Amino acid sequence: MSDEGARPVPAAGTGGGMLGPDGDASVDELVADANRLRRIYDDDLGTGGATPGPRPVVSDSWQRSLAARVDPESRLPPLVYRADELRDVRECHPLHSVMPLLRNTLVSIADEAMHVMLVTDADGHVLWRDGAHGLLTSADDVGLAEGTRWTEDAIGTNAMGTALALDEPVRIHSAEHLVRTYHDWTCVAAPVHDPDTGDTIGAIDISGPLHTVHPALVQLVTTTAQLAENQLRVRLAIADERLRVRNMPHLSALRGAEGALLSATGRVIASEPYGRFPERIRLEQGADRVQLGDGREMAVEALSEGYLLVPPSRRRARALTERPPPSLALRFTGGAGPRITLDGTEAAATLRPAEILTALALHPDGLSGEQLTLLLYGEDGNPTTVRGEIHRLRSSLGADLLLTRPYRLAAEPDADFLRMRVALRQGRAADALDACHGELLPRSDAPAVRELRDELAVGLRHAVRAAEDPELLHRFTGHPLGVDDLEAHERLLELLDRDDPRRAAVTARAERLLA
Repeated sequence: MSDEGARPVPAAGTGGGMLGPDGDASVDELVADANRLRRIYDDDLGTGGATPGPRPVVSDSWQRSLAARVDPESRLPPLVYRADELRDVRECHPLHSVMPLLRNTLVSIADEAMHVMLVTDADGHVLWRDGAHGLLTSADDVGLAEGTRWTEDAIGTNAMGTALALDEPVRIHSAEHLVRTYHDWTCVAAPVHDPDTGDTIGAIDISGPLHTVHPALVQLVTTTAQLAENQLRVRLAIADERLRVRNMPHLSALRGAEGALLSATGRVIASEPYGRFPERIRLEQGADRVQLGDGREMAVEALSEGYLLVPPSRRRARALTERPPPSLALRFTGGAGPRITLDGTEAAATLRPAEILTALALHPDGLSGEQLTLLLYGEDGNPTTVRGEIHRLRSSLGADLLLTRPYRLAAEPDADFLRMRVALRQGRAADALDACHGELLPRSDAPAVRELRDELAVGLRHAVRAAEDPELLHRFTGHPLGVDDLEAHERLLELLDRDDPRRAAVTARAERLLA
């Protein structure tokens, strides 16, 4: 949303407040207005009465919320992100880079005016909260907290959810909230848009007790959202220029043949000749060719930060000059924590990147954003969050290794869990045990990891027992996956000779397990 194309800001006072001739309202007037709204609320949601109905924007939101089966007597919004998950989610979100601007613009005002600033993602999840310290406890009591979801279908009519639903600034005052819990609150929110795609990426909200409402809040929050978009636009322009400078040699190498340099979202950054391509080209996921509106067909080649369109006849010659992707080794089994080795350099990894790499290693042909989201988060996942996490992981591993459209690794990694799975499927129990250092990502709750973790643990246990090899069984009973396996210890005692010196220690462990 550019300055020139900004949506009109609702006039001060359109939120239903009883404002004085100067656009201000006394506490008594605000309380009286809240009582009026409560009568409208009770009449409209109750038996019906003679009181005029709510504003259309509120009435429509109530209908959407009720259709989603939101109970007006609900207490709190659902908690989606735990505190230990928020750090990674925030760092992957595009608004993370403009949070200093938002804090400088709104938090000092919120502190003085007894308000709370909240920033959500496109799905209404509160990722950041700041403001008047004396009000934060009250905000916690009603669920105005980080990690909660504030869409209309989750908690009914509210400024954040309704602004996202309508894609425009909204003020919701007192009993205009569908859920009765929030009738003592007033909130103002405005959406924020991605300057690249125009998609809504989140909302900025100011919330406080109903007596603190001021008509200027709508203008303030809307202007702050536009400032955030402008800063994102500047960052996008800088990234475009970097992409252009780094990759112009690809266009120059075409030596007069037509071609185009595209951003990761399909925007044309540069072209040869100028003006022969539209502003944006839609690329199907995984496609190696694209047909333009005028019928021309172009080959699509992935770059580290975007795409190159070239004539199909030029594709093979360029492919011969591409560098091989860097080598990648993954050690994700065992309790020492995941380790990644990139081109010979080993480093510890956090859990979410390890989960993503596990899912991609299991699907070498690639995954769509929706498929990867399902594997990492299940049915309640958010593809927007996954896109941010992939962007962050590409920055650390390199875009030559982690490809998009679909998401995939450029080469199969040397992964302990892959070697273990192959060995088990080929009946090589000893090799599977060699590859395994313990459970796969034991702290992970990602559906794909849970399923593979169970498959490997059960498969190894069965393979070792079936081998009827006392040496292999003895190794297994000292392994993290077998040290608590009573049946393995008992079977080992059956296979060991009576005079085997290992028998006493195995017997002692078996007795402890039995106890």
